[in-house]
Amino acid sequence: MPGSILIARGGVAEVATARQQPSAVQRWLRERCCARLQALRSGAVTLRDAEGERTVGAPDGPLGTFVVDVYDPSFWSAVAQSGDIAVGETFVAGKWSCSDLVGLLRLFVRDREVLLDLDGSLWAWPRRLLLRAWQGLRSNSRPGSERNIVDHYDLGDDLFAHFLDPSMTYSSAWFEHEGQSLADAQRSKLDRLCRLVDLQRGDRLLEIGTGWGSLALHAAGQCGARVTTTTISRNQFTRASERVRAAGLHERVQLLQSDYRDLDGTFDKLLSCEMVEAVGARFLPTYLKACAARLRPGGLLGLQAITIADRHYASALRAVDYIKRHVFPGSFIPSVRVLVETASEHTDLQLEHYEDFGLHYATTLQLWREQVLREPQPFLQRGGVGLVRAWEYYFAYCEAGFRERHIGVGHFRFRRAGG
Repeated sequence: MPGSILIARGGVAEVATARQQPSAVQRWLRERCCARLQALRSGAVTLRDAEGERTVGAPDGPLGTFVVDVYDPSFWSAVAQSGDIAVGETFVAGKWSCSDLVGLLRLFVRDREVLLDLDGSLWAWPRRLLLRAWQGLRSNSRPGSERNIVDHYDLGDDLFAHFLDPSMTYSSAWFEHEGQSLADAQRSKLDRLCRLVDLQRGDRLLEIGTGWGSLALHAAGQCGARVTTTTISRNQFTRASERVRAAGLHERVQLLQSDYRDLDGTFDKLLSCEMVEAVGARFLPTYLKACAARLRPGGLLGLQAITIADRHYASALRAVDYIKRHVFPGSFIPSVRVLVETASEHTDLQLEHYEDFGLHYATTLQLWREQVLREPQPFLQRGGVGLVRAWEYYFAYCEAGFRERHIGVGHFRFRRAGG
């Protein structure tokens, strides 16, 4: 099984345009896939390949009909074997295209049982078992966490800088009004995070998950807090240190290159923005206990966390989807219930506030995707057309999930007992 992370490297020199004739086996698999896609109820897919054109699903469904051009008939065998993951892998490889990728993926999110059924045969079990074994090797132990972070965040600052706003904030923005620029919306988000924990001048703030330093810089520069921030990414530690020095905030911001499990000290406030998804379900109690242990009695914990609908949490935890395989190895998405109940069962943290703003993430992802497609040169130079398509699919896949409310993103405020 290939070990490459597709958003790190491409894999196709050019996208096919001529449709190839399928073999007898591929024709049979095509019929099998079409029969299962016929169960779509929220919309339809018109498939066009060398065999002709065929519409499956419900053309009168609320999402309408999406046209998919299949160029390489190996698409059918890949999807029959690997379902959701193969849909993404074959898109990156240029084996199919769709003019409305987000819309198509929204259809598959809304009728997700149909997509999950595509690889439901015995033929699919060997790879499914291999994927689960591979995911088990990506556990977020101390060395495992560092490896998982390197696989995504240390791909090269030039790639991230090309689609992120100037603050290099790689998390959902908060749009105060329609048409607000991404840079302004990210500042709005940073303001909201600081207000979430009522950050005051002189407060001792711990941040878990530095990123490129935007929140630490904002908390110290705009709010006057004394910030300690930690990351296990060597690259981000170096770049954030440079940015802190350039801003003249080195006396207010202390940067650490430490695992959250190895932190010590006591703080008034703690912020962690889209970090919890990287700890893994197994270590969620450990993470929350570490957060509580670092807070003074009565201290506030603010989390920005991606969440999944409660009813889908268990099945998503067991599955290895495209994101776990090719974007964020070792990751998981908690549900609101799991996050709150774990905090209650394992710590003295008490939930005071929760607010979901998932559609803001959909807009953030849309802007990132549009920027990559508008000016793809850095991605083309790094990994060719395949790398551009890998990032396009990653952003579109996630955007579809947020637009369908299958996943969300929320601000949580917990208070430690006492004080």
